[in-house]
Amino acid sequence: MYKAASLGLLRSTPLRSSPSSLFKPLASSRISASLVGSRSVAFVRPLGVLSGSLRYSCGSDRRSSSGSVRALIGEKPAVVDRFERNFATMAAENPFKGILTSLPKPGGGEFGKYFSLPALNDPRIDKLPYSIRILLESAIRNCDNFQVTKNDVEKIIDWENSAPKLVEIPFKPARVLLQDFTGVPAVVDLACMRDAMNKLGSDSNKINPLVPVDLVIDHSVQVDVAKSENAVQANMELEFKRNKERFAFLKWGSTAFRNMLVVPPGSGIVHQVNLEYLGRVVFNTEGLLYPDSVVGTDSHTTMIDGLGVAGWGVGGIEAEAAMLGQPMSMVLPGVVGFKLNGKLKNGVTATDLVLTVTQMLRKHGVVGKFVEFYGEGMGELSLADRATIANMSPEYGATMGFFPVDHVTLQYLKLTGRSDETVSMIESYLRANKMFVDYNEPQAERVYSSYLELDLASVEPCISGPKRPHDRVPLKEMKADWHACLDNKVGFKGFAVPKEVQDKVVKFDFDGQQAEIKHGSVVIAAITSCTNTSNPSVMLGAGLVAKKATELGLQVKPWIKTSLAPGSGVVTKYLLQSGLQDYLNKQGFNIVGYGCTTCIGNSGDLHESVGAAISENDIVASAVLSGNRNFEGRVHPLTRANYLASPPLVVAYALAGTVDIDFETEPIGVGKDGKNVYLRDIWPSSEEIAETVQSSVLPDMFKSTYEAITKGNPMWNNLTVPATSLYKWDSESTYIHEPPYFKGMTMSPPGPHGVKDAYCLLNFGDSITTDHISPAGSIHKDSPAARYLMERGVDRKDFNSYGSRRGNDEVMARGTFANIRLVNKLLNGEVGPKTVHIPTGEKLYVFDAAMKYKTEGHNTIVLAGAEYGSGSSRDWAAKGPMLLGVKAVIAKSFERIHRSNLVGMGIIPLCFKQGEDADSLGLTGHERYSIDLPTNISDIRPGQDVTVTTDNGKSFTCTVRFDTEVELAYFNHGGILPFVIRNLASSQN
Repeated sequence: MYKAASLGLLRSTPLRSSPSSLFKPLASSRISASLVGSRSVAFVRPLGVLSGSLRYSCGSDRRSSSGSVRALIGEKPAVVDRFERNFATMAAENPFKGILTSLPKPGGGEFGKYFSLPALNDPRIDKLPYSIRILLESAIRNCDNFQVTKNDVEKIIDWENSAPKLVEIPFKPARVLLQDFTGVPAVVDLACMRDAMNKLGSDSNKINPLVPVDLVIDHSVQVDVAKSENAVQANMELEFKRNKERFAFLKWGSTAFRNMLVVPPGSGIVHQVNLEYLGRVVFNTEGLLYPDSVVGTDSHTTMIDGLGVAGWGVGGIEAEAAMLGQPMSMVLPGVVGFKLNGKLKNGVTATDLVLTVTQMLRKHGVVGKFVEFYGEGMGELSLADRATIANMSPEYGATMGFFPVDHVTLQYLKLTGRSDETVSMIESYLRANKMFVDYNEPQAERVYSSYLELDLASVEPCISGPKRPHDRVPLKEMKADWHACLDNKVGFKGFAVPKEVQDKVVKFDFDGQQAEIKHGSVVIAAITSCTNTSNPSVMLGAGLVAKKATELGLQVKPWIKTSLAPGSGVVTKYLLQSGLQDYLNKQGFNIVGYGCTTCIGNSGDLHESVGAAISENDIVASAVLSGNRNFEGRVHPLTRANYLASPPLVVAYALAGTVDIDFETEPIGVGKDGKNVYLRDIWPSSEEIAETVQSSVLPDMFKSTYEAITKGNPMWNNLTVPATSLYKWDSESTYIHEPPYFKGMTMSPPGPHGVKDAYCLLNFGDSITTDHISPAGSIHKDSPAARYLMERGVDRKDFNSYGSRRGNDEVMARGTFANIRLVNKLLNGEVGPKTVHIPTGEKLYVFDAAMKYKTEGHNTIVLAGAEYGSGSSRDWAAKGPMLLGVKAVIAKSFERIHRSNLVGMGIIPLCFKQGEDADSLGLTGHERYSIDLPTNISDIRPGQDVTVTTDNGKSFTCTVRFDTEVELAYFNHGGILPFVIRNLASSQN
């Protein structure tokens, strides 16, 4: 063992004698202290354990009523007994042990052994999408005819026929990825679960991650200081001042829980660190080779799909269960084949491409599906371009946007410091197991569920907005689109600004100089987000735009808040190497920190004079950012129009000072020679960018950057934490609070519940996002959360953000439905975080109304439209409603992760029948609702119909969205975490 607490990069000690032994039928891993300081070891001998665990579903058709879940629900001890009887011989029982094959090294010896797909001699495998082959390998490797059956393997091999039937399969990810906003509540829950185990008289040390868990602290830094050479240090000092308690808690978790790595603040953005450093591509665990795979508590975990690693976002609740060895039960997905042809035109960026792809896939409909990219155009896309497209999978709705490994992937692995031997092992394994694409060889025809095709040459410069990522606007149409938005009624593409005030100019004093803004004026311009900062071509492109503009005499207006937040220290190194950082600095794009910043709402305050000019004159001000989300209220409360753009375009719009411009015909500004300067005058060619990338992005930059983060930083290293396995809760803390989930818990499951005479807490339309449900931005001064903090002596300046206080359920319950842009039909057009208490007609904050209902003994439900819960995966968007007393959500459709999170917290998700919604059924939200569910879990089936009745005589049918047998088991236990606790507490070790 080593003293992890003293190290900058913390991975706590591996399991040696713990429940994990129950869940490792084939192999276990040991982690040496050398891993912390050795970059190569992390990839040659990765921190893997076989992520095996007791699977509580037979993997049958989701409409089937049989399966091991039924046995678990009714006869749990029998299942545990059977598990223990079979445990001793599990490894020997793998029916596919005959295909365990040696992988020779080119120079002699072997890399290890692997389960060979070609050895099955099944022609159907050759036609499988590469993404499905990863699911297949996992099932074969973990197959013991107990946890995973041969029938599960057959379903995946027969994917072409079985996927349309929505069959259920097991999947065991190799690792789990967290960021600090979602990581804090995960560690809080683990600590709370240990307490619950203790109270049930069981061993609290059974609560430990059984697969590698990587947590990157990147969501806490805010842009408090900008346009300053000292911004990074100043913002980090403020970050630590605000978050010292949270950071110390995470550092405690890394020492208290085994198999947990914590990357300190100031290191980078989780998905870029995952891409450049953490991603293994192929695991080699004690001589057993298998593909890397990951689930993460951030929806943009999909970025790793660009590296050929299967990864996607799950709810924090699901991730916690995966950490604890619970199976991932999933519906075998359809796969959309997306063929890329041709080459991007000169001057077109990867951002333009991803916004085009996003719009195409949203139109096609890919929710719950994998998207797999292929075709001759793949060779024209760099790995960073692929990662940009994969990153935005949540925006186009897919579970994954997958790019199989090819020569481009191998080149990137070498560039980013993976050793030659590791890259050789990866290539050898993937070629041998038919998971490598070689475009120099004839391509076997693969079958997909549906097909799309894009000629890369057809992609044109564009941005997206003003309120949704998939509302793409070609750059040449932007001015006309902006004026249409001003005219249109309030909606995703409208602000309803009266014609007579659309040209209003507001003059104000900015630090002693005359300033002015109008509708469309840019007040925030941020180069931010892993989506783009991981891509050298667009980052260096932004630097070239800044250089050309500076040389011509253009200057960004001083009242525009500009910032640059790279996703890793590598970006800083190549911007300095190229000499372009100086020009970005001259335009105000100084580096402000290494984290998500503006993309997640951590944009910091606007200058007081700018904020007053906007709010006092009702100006529709704009933000332009290189992010992936632009939902209303997310970027900044005062920017109602928010546009996603490539980093070079962020610089261009900052220079123009407005989105109300036609770059083709209107100048950006006037140069020092008195001549008009147009976008074309400062836009670099693709060749110019490629040459700069070639000369500026060097392998040593990656090596030195990631060697440095293992040492941490002085502020992190100076944090002291207690060496205890149980957390000592501080009742006075406003950051970390013991949640009430397990109070009064017994070993007996509570069973399923219907809903009787519930009131409607909120009545929503379409596209209510997790930002609406559980804000991550600033805490409004008049909100219930602010009231709570002030009552406990917290000054307003120290409120911090909702995201930073996710470890405190009292704050988060009050922050639920606290978005200032919330549109609730019960308020008849009024926008804001309030609702109507139906019995009295009072207009109250949502939290206050919910508490009033709870005090009166009433349950509540939520009515919603399509895409309920879209946006970032956010466990508090399910935890919060549960704490408010919401028992069910009835919607037209749900975002995938959010629906599973609702189930995980014991909330019933229901879908209106096709063609129906609250409006068509004449529901106003003033009714009382009863949902008729059987009281015996064995009488409920995944996807069955249920009847909902109201107190005014209406009756309608909904589909109950428990999609798998496993989810029914969770519901029976009151949620996924009580299910896990009871299971572990009852197991005999």
